[in-house]
Amino acid sequence: MADLFEPLTVGSLTLPNRIVMAPLTRGRAGREGIPNALMAEYYAQRAAAGLLISEATGISREGLGWPNAPGLWTPAQVDGWKIVTDAVHAAGGRIIAQLWHMGRLVHSDLGGGQPVSASATTAPHKAHTYEGKKPYEEARAATLDDIARITDDYAGAARNAIAGGFDGVQLHAANGYLVDQFLRDGTNLRTDDYGGSVENRTRLLREATEAIIAEVGRERTHVRLSPNGESQGCDDSDPQALFTHAGQVLSELGIASLELREPGPQSTFAATDVEPVSHLIRPLFKGALFLNSDYVHDSARERLAEGVADGISFGRPFIANPDLVSRLARNAPLQVPNVATFYSSGPEGYTDYPTLPEQQAA
Repeated sequence: MADLFEPLTVGSLTLPNRIVMAPLTRGRAGREGIPNALMAEYYAQRAAAGLLISEATGISREGLGWPNAPGLWTPAQVDGWKIVTDAVHAAGGRIIAQLWHMGRLVHSDLGGGQPVSASATTAPHKAHTYEGKKPYEEARAATLDDIARITDDYAGAARNAIAGGFDGVQLHAANGYLVDQFLRDGTNLRTDDYGGSVENRTRLLREATEAIIAEVGRERTHVRLSPNGESQGCDDSDPQALFTHAGQVLSELGIASLELREPGPQSTFAATDVEPVSHLIRPLFKGALFLNSDYVHDSARERLAEGVADGISFGRPFIANPDLVSRLARNAPLQVPNVATFYSSGPEGYTDYPTLPEQQAA
């Protein structure tokens, strides 16, 4: 029975524990998407995690639709990330970059033009822009040339991530973003080789993963999926069939890890009654399997004891608890994050949360 504090080999990395920091959008990179010293401090504070997964990071101007989020398509962005990865490594940590194309969840106000997706659909709710929230625009269906270009963008961002000092990359194929829009039949209405059957709808996932592997190696390639429930208007009629096939595809490609975001009925984001798929993916996927969503002390240990997961990724608990690993080890109470500062600028609600000793001293 695995324990949260046992080492784990994940591809090219040896993790000192099985606690992973999940990707968390924080919006501190400025309009040009260039990481900075404040972000370096934030990640270094959390370097005791077995593995840090960076916040979602744009692979292109077209694909980045979140204000002040970072990118990995310009030399300045690569140099900025080098500051962050150097700080993490100096603190003894390991960090991989999550590669992000938002698809139909991009608003043209952010400079990427009309959004592109699997099909000509419009996301529900509203987009975050620099001028406030605005309704999403209808996306255009990606052409085959678009798909080839976007796949090249994933490869280029992976190459830039390694140049920026990252220990690997994670393909963001979850949460209703571009790859997820191709995976699910609620948003993929195509009739070509990228639509219809489960095999066709997983084609972009396969090709983007293969492109990343070609740049960084399978031992440094990781993927995130969100198999159960609707996410940002993106859903599927048979998630078990779709995501077990996706898990099989990724296992055949030999990637290092697969992270599954599996919310439950009480989840803090995209709550759902749809059953998790991890227990069906586990027998198929041969790499490290990480589970995410609303885990705390006991529930994390319980999932490891079940044998489904090799590690647990924590999201919001890491926002308010830079010393989360220590707190989990001591079974200490966790601080509650301030939602109002999740995406604000500056150190407030970002690098100013106290550690347990600082909290006790105060």
